[in-house]
Order: sequence, then C-alpha cells, then structure tokens
Amino acid sequence: MATTPAPLSADTARHDLALTVQRLFAALRRLSPPGISLSAAATMATLEREGPQRLTELAVREGVTQPAMTQIVTRLERDALAARTADPADRRVVLVEITQAGRDLLRHRRDVRAERVAALLSQLDPADRAAIEAALPALGRLADHAATT
Repeated sequence: MATTPAPLSADTARHDLALTVQRLFAALRRLSPPGISLSAAATMATLEREGPQRLTELAVREGVTQPAMTQIVTRLERDALAARTADPADRRVVLVEITQAGRDLLRHRRDVRAERVAALLSQLDPADRAAIEAALPALGRLADHAATT
C-alpha cells in the first residue's frame, strides 16, 4: 500500500524551493545559446520589457556598477544590439534602447531555450509535466514579486 509523504514544514519548503530555483536557474543558463553574456542578455530583456532607460537606472536594475553597465552597453552598441539616444524630454540625457537586432537575438535565445526545455520535459512522466504546468501561474506571480523587490 502506497503512503502519502508527510507534508514539509514551512522552513523546509522555503529552503527546498530556493535550492530548486537555484538549480533550475543554473540549468537554464546552460540551455541558453552562446554568443552574449547573461548580463548583456538580462540588460536587453530589461530594455525590451521596460523601454529606453538611463544607464544609471539600468545599472541599478541589473545590480551592477555603473562602469560595468557602461561596458555592457558599449559591447551591445558595438554589436548593434542596443543604441544610445537623446531623451526627447531632456536632450542632455542619454537613454539606452534595444534595437531590432537585439529583439531578434532575444527571440532566438528564447526559442532555443524553449526547445531545450521541451526536450527535458519530454523525459518526465505525464504527472510531473502536469504538475509543472499547473504551477506556472504561481511561479509567474512569484517572479513578478521578485522583480519588484
């Protein structure tokens, strides 16, 4: 006779979730196609999602120093993935925006990653796939909260 596992304590569940998310994040990094750094990809995703930003704002959002963000943006600009433009509201202010080539690269990276995740999911049993699918809305809300803290 099968037994139901005992429920996890709240502390154990939190630690298990944090460890699992960390392991999953590391795996997803390995699933991303090579070509640009994770910091550069994250910066472009921020620009795509939130629109043009000041370099200082980008540095804060991405959790890097302003000199590090300057280097990231310079490389993105060199590769035509981002561009610096004047702020229409204040021509003295420089904004960084993603280019169409940057959007195309992000779309390609997401497509490749999605294909690789699908291959991994196909190795799981249907119950695990259904559980992951059912958890997606809650995980999305968790990601939204994490992005605003």
